[in-house]
Amino acid sequence: MIRLGFLVLFALLAGCGTDPDEPTAPPADQPRLPNIIVIYVDDLGYADVGSYGAVGVETPSIDFLADNGIRFTDAHAAAATCTPSRYALLTGEYGFRSRARVLAGDASLLIRPGQPTLPAMLREAGYATAVVGKWHLGLGDGDVDWNGTIEPGPLEIGFDYAFLLPATGDRVPTVYVENHSVVGLDPADPITVSYGRKVGDRPTGTENPELLRVTANPQHSATIVNGVSRIGYMAGGESALWIDEEFPDVFTEKALAFIRDNKEGPFFLFHSFHDIHVPRLPHPRFQGKSRMGPRGDAIVQTDWMTGEIVRELEALGIADDTLLIFTSDNGPVLDDGYDDRAVELVGEHNPSGPFRGGKYSAFEAGARVPTIVYWPGTVPPGDSDAVVSQVDFYASLAALIGVELDTAEAIDSRNVLDALLGSSDTGRHVLFKESMRTFSIRRGNLKYIEPLAADANLPRWFHTKNIEHGLSKEPQLYDLSVDIGEQNNLAAERPGVVAELQAMLESIEDRTERERK
Repeated sequence: MIRLGFLVLFALLAGCGTDPDEPTAPPADQPRLPNIIVIYVDDLGYADVGSYGAVGVETPSIDFLADNGIRFTDAHAAAATCTPSRYALLTGEYGFRSRARVLAGDASLLIRPGQPTLPAMLREAGYATAVVGKWHLGLGDGDVDWNGTIEPGPLEIGFDYAFLLPATGDRVPTVYVENHSVVGLDPADPITVSYGRKVGDRPTGTENPELLRVTANPQHSATIVNGVSRIGYMAGGESALWIDEEFPDVFTEKALAFIRDNKEGPFFLFHSFHDIHVPRLPHPRFQGKSRMGPRGDAIVQTDWMTGEIVRELEALGIADDTLLIFTSDNGPVLDDGYDDRAVELVGEHNPSGPFRGGKYSAFEAGARVPTIVYWPGTVPPGDSDAVVSQVDFYASLAALIGVELDTAEAIDSRNVLDALLGSSDTGRHVLFKESMRTFSIRRGNLKYIEPLAADANLPRWFHTKNIEHGLSKEPQLYDLSVDIGEQNNLAAERPGVVAELQAMLESIEDRTERERK
């Protein structure tokens, strides 16, 4: 990787014609590298916050960011599910390149040590780096020793500090991992995890439904922790078990502590929320704060967590030195395995806004997500319809701090910094997205969804989701300029365009290095 931060570049240019053995310091008024925070909400739909049209829930802190930053209307996660979206954001590569799919709770680390990553690039440029919250990118190699040193993990791929849910809230192990160890584990009560057979004597949702606070589908009916059945089986670790309702306070305090410890900057914080993913168990002080039950209350909780970060930046006097990106890992889902009345209580609210589909879907709502860039004093407030993908954060942030990327690094990431900072309305010309077992591509306003392969292996649970998944054995072509709801399939009328876009898809799949601009 070629590394040339703008401070080093300045020193090299300023040193021309001088003794090369004499170090040249940057001038005292050289601007500092900006802090960077990515707030990554889980399963937050395009219209799930007030500034994007939410009904039945108020989000004043997020709306403050939208009113005082850039609110993007055509911004996208790289995939319609969380693991490949997270992989793409952190590596600048689409998830399919590493066969990224929604991982089990005991999966190995998906991003391999030595692979270029966004945090590693930033750390090499002088940043302190941290991830706080949901991980769901795997840990370790093979069988994880939850009772010993858990590695490789975030610290081996560019983060200085990590405080994690190892996978997500609906999967075991239901413990926090800080850096390389389970938090609060009693060595006399070791953890055992299995995704194939029952271990230990904890009750399960299948065997003891009377113990459940919220009923769950068969996929989520294994080990019960905190009155909620999860995916997978877990024994031991009683002293280390999390309490779901404490997530907002625990994660927020860890994030704030990192910011305080590194207030002199520069720092990079990947603040990955568990909300509003299932199981939705908001803290009691947020319960009943929306008209949509636990899902709406979890959105209120998300808003509070976001506001706490902004308030801390202001209190420390570093808000103007901090670029904050607020976004989501994929589109919305109401019923995702637990009967928390999300469907019954949604009322007039439409989490997908004007778009079709939701989480898992190849239609627009699968990955078109609320995205706000907030940087007071630098980014002008306003709306932008620039096409932006999270896979582009890597190259764009590298450009921001003056780092030149190697052609084999972040091969799918493009520099759209001007769009992110509001100085251009032009983002991507071609947009690629992954969904369950298929890909889609946009060129301008023409969107093509490739046919589902005849041998596509869809998981059994997928068919239980009440979502328009967009999968078809026939090609689909939509003109979003006149058909934002993707109702009129033009593929049969425009076979030439279908062939062109299919060829573009295949060229992306074959790419091995970044295209030079």
